[in-house]
Amino acid sequence: MEIARKAALLVVISVLAFASMPAEANTGPVEEPSAGAMIVDLVVARPIGAVITVLGTATFLVGLPFTALGGNVGESGEKLVVAPARETFQRCLGCKNAGWRGDYAD
Repeated sequence: MEIARKAALLVVISVLAFASMPAEANTGPVEEPSAGAMIVDLVVARPIGAVITVLGTATFLVGLPFTALGGNVGESGEKLVVAPARETFQRCLGCKNAGWRGDYAD
């Protein structure tokens, strides 16, 4: 039971460390999504992204002992948890690329 507690603590610390990293600035042109793209994104893509994020997190937790032994916890966390969460929660509504739109003042 102590091993499970330590693994859970490691997961929480890893997720917090990845979540606190600043998002990369979107250096491309500012996207101007249509109203239809925004509606489809809100109704279809975001719920699917949330489900994929939860499934990726569960997969990350199940595979954590093996990835820890293999030394690639960071890569696993990035691909299974952080990338889906970034696509779901940091992408502007209707946009195709993750990150902020870049149309705000610094």
